[in-house]
Amino acid sequence: MRNIKLTIEYDGKDFNGWQKQPNKLNIQGEIERAIENITGEKVDLIASGRTDAGVHAIGQVANFKTNSNIDINKVPIAINSQVKNAIRIQNAEEVEENFHSRFNCKRKTYRYVIDNSKYGTAIYRNLTYHMPIKLDVEKIKKAIKYFEGEHDFKAFKSSGTSSKSSVRTIYSANVLVEGNNIVIDLTGNGFLYNMVRIISGTLVDVGLGKIKPEEIPSIIESKDRFKAGKTLPPQGLILLKVDYD
Repeated sequence: MRNIKLTIEYDGKDFNGWQKQPNKLNIQGEIERAIENITGEKVDLIASGRTDAGVHAIGQVANFKTNSNIDINKVPIAINSQVKNAIRIQNAEEVEENFHSRFNCKRKTYRYVIDNSKYGTAIYRNLTYHMPIKLDVEKIKKAIKYFEGEHDFKAFKSSGTSSKSSVRTIYSANVLVEGNNIVIDLTGNGFLYNMVRIISGTLVDVGLGKIKPEEIPSIIESKDRFKAGKTLPPQGLILLKVDYD
């Protein structure tokens, strides 16, 4: 039995998220169908984590077990020929039998992109969140640093999460400005349901002057969802990278 690790890029716009669901277009189901067509085997494709409807990925990681003897170098070509163009397998490698995409994950990096131009963009509208009011980037840069470290992020999760604990560690939290875009990068050991989108929404409120940067620690400590910002839409969110060492 071989264990194959895939690195996957996808545009989430037309999909109902990663997770396999009956009668709904999803990324997991599309790739599993392609693998079955290639190998003749039904497989269980395990991802590093599920992404919601409309969320994108550049470096999602998933693995599956197979008895197929297909050349590992031909796996990306074979799967890509069977799936929609909005999904691309960027790499495939054979890994140890006990490798598990979710349980072995050490760090994930998510990116949220805010288009802070006056009129928005036609070309990149499905890859960014448009905020036409000018944001104070210096205040956002100051505020985001308060999220670094180990905290109980209960105030920054949506209801419906299955996680027993809301304690997570953010290893790095940074803001970049690229043209009209404000780019929020968060690297952590794990993220709660909608956590990145809520943190980003809170940072928008900081940029609008509704929340002071110095208020972030008290919002974290309150564990009160109503004190944090709104959940920003999914299209600005990208799973950038998953690390295993």
